[in-house]
Amino acid sequence: MPARQIRIGTPEKLTQTKRSDHSAPPPGVLIIDKPGGITSHGVVSVVRRTIGTRKVGHAGTLDPMATGVLVIGIGQATKVLGHLAIRDKEYFATIRLGAYTSTDDREGDLYERADGLVLASISDASVMAAVSRYMGKIHQVPSSISAIKVDGQRAYARVRAGEDLQLKAREVEITAFDVLSIVRSNDWLDIDVRVECSTGTYIRALARDIGKDLEVGGHLIALRRSRVGPFSVAASHELVRWSEGAEPEAAIVPLPDVARAAFTCIKVGDEHAADITHGRRIEWPESNSAVIALLDDLGSLLALAEEREGRCSYLCVFVSAAGS
Repeated sequence: MPARQIRIGTPEKLTQTKRSDHSAPPPGVLIIDKPGGITSHGVVSVVRRTIGTRKVGHAGTLDPMATGVLVIGIGQATKVLGHLAIRDKEYFATIRLGAYTSTDDREGDLYERADGLVLASISDASVMAAVSRYMGKIHQVPSSISAIKVDGQRAYARVRAGEDLQLKAREVEITAFDVLSIVRSNDWLDIDVRVECSTGTYIRALARDIGKDLEVGGHLIALRRSRVGPFSVAASHELVRWSEGAEPEAAIVPLPDVARAAFTCIKVGDEHAADITHGRRIEWPESNSAVIALLDDLGSLLALAEEREGRCSYLCVFVSAAGS
């Protein structure tokens, strides 16, 4: 599904754009359809310059090769990014069987190429069986060039500095792993897949591990994130260069709407609203949700909270109802 287009600009030119009106934009999130060839931090830099504020961040990194949904927080909405990042995600990907790479994707150096006859001997049923083993809760070793921090440094930085880094396995959950097509050539076997998974799942690692199971090697050649929690690519906007006089604020999802889409929302009266804005813990309302959003009578977002000893423990409190 295509993203909504405001005005096209190439990734190389996007960073040259700067907004002439430096008034602070409203807090909220911008759902960007990230193009290939730019980092997630690069997208943040573009948005900062376009809307004229430095208080911008993103939830859930996408590799430069990958495209799709990148949730950008603006202003006070940066407080909720960590909680949005842990939501489930959906990806469409192409796994190429026939070789490993140094990065587990097409960006790395190829090694251990499989013989064409061996590849041809792998049946569709064998592919389906290999994929099925990765359904449910699994223990996955992330790619060594991931953004995971090890002793305060990103794993990819340590690897690029020459260190032989072995990351520990972590539990992730795959709730859907559908094979959409299998395409064969003399040198490769390409599998198009759809994956729904928990946060922290590396699709590159799935490609690597399936290739290992089939004893031919595997890596990722295409990756598109189609959803992060409630935010899908259908509601996204292309990374663009806004023309002078355009209003990028129109693309921003207001903070209260973000809360309604992503969390269980509880409205509180004026007395409790005052307690919350001053950090005083109120009684936990009847809710089975791990995280709730507390709104005032006007619908403005006051805080995100979790339950602790029968009371609300605030994960983040917003400056004022007027500011949300």
